[in-house]
Amino acid sequence: MTLTERWHRAVRGAGATADDAPVDAAGADLLARWREPHRHYHTTDHLAAMLSIVDGYGGSDPVRLATWYHDAVYDPRAPGDANERASAALARSVLTDLGVPDAAEVERLVLLTAGHTVDPGDPDGALLCDADLAILAATPRDYDAYARAIRREYAHVPDEPFRAARAAVLRHLLALPTLYRLPAHTPWTPLARANLERELQGRAPY
Repeated sequence: MTLTERWHRAVRGAGATADDAPVDAAGADLLARWREPHRHYHTTDHLAAMLSIVDGYGGSDPVRLATWYHDAVYDPRAPGDANERASAALARSVLTDLGVPDAAEVERLVLLTAGHTVDPGDPDGALLCDADLAILAATPRDYDAYARAIRREYAHVPDEPFRAARAAVLRHLLALPTLYRLPAHTPWTPLARANLERELQGRAPY
């Protein structure tokens, strides 16, 4: 199934009432965003990988739509959680225009990806965040490719401030009560923590 077909399935499954033309336009806009030239990790490959995890777990259409929108706005120069807030606002605006009843829920889910902190009893939030962080549990080789891609996205930042900012991100992830919330994903934890610790100790490939 192509990404365009996945978009249509998710938005129609979520109850969109708009005609095909605006649905097509919204999907094309999203794909253009995910294909922006300054992206090296936050690309359609990341989107497709997340959608596969969500689909494999039997996730809901709001989670699928949140996957589509969670990095729709991605500017490495933006401060703090500005990208997540802009992505969430875009999701609510576009999905409301398309007649999706759960547009506000998609907005809420996208905002969770700013800090990956999920309340107990929020399986949709847990699934979205688990899928977003799945790369942390990749093989060391694939993790290193991910780390190099992140460094390329921040090529405008000199090495010393980049390493300091990146270390803060890694420490935040390691300090989460749990990296993966759903039982099916908890076996990912040891490898993810090992990868994070390895990068934090200065053994990153950038």
